[in-house]
Amino acid sequence: MLSDRLGYLLKHVQARLTEEQAKALEPFGINGRDLAVLSTVASEEPLSQLEVAARLGVDRTSIGDLLDALEDRGLIERRRSPADRRRNIVALTPHGEDTLEKAEEVRIKVEQAFLAPLTSSRRFREDLRKLLDAD
Repeated sequence: MLSDRLGYLLKHVQARLTEEQAKALEPFGINGRDLAVLSTVASEEPLSQLEVAARLGVDRTSIGDLLDALEDRGLIERRRSPADRRRNIVALTPHGEDTLEKAEEVRIKVEQAFLAPLTSSRRFREDLRKLLDAD
């Protein structure tokens, strides 16, 4: 039966979670991909555009388009690195910081509600990480 296949289950569960998160993030004017970019940019050390792309696993062209859209909405800014004037870094604006904080709270609530039917959402996450880390 098709609905017993792991690939089918993973694909459709992921699609449902994405849809629920998209609805919840709509009031912030962002989607799940945007939130991932904002979270990455908010890392402890300043990152260049290429470093952001590498951490997200996206190519140069894609990250440029993603950052352009976030910059147009006033969520991030690009500026020269004070440590290396040849390098541009990406940083959250105050509006971006506020949006990230509020959107993360909503994302966490959506995930908790989504995983509520499971007996152990923690174990589920651990098992998924094992699958990702397996050779």
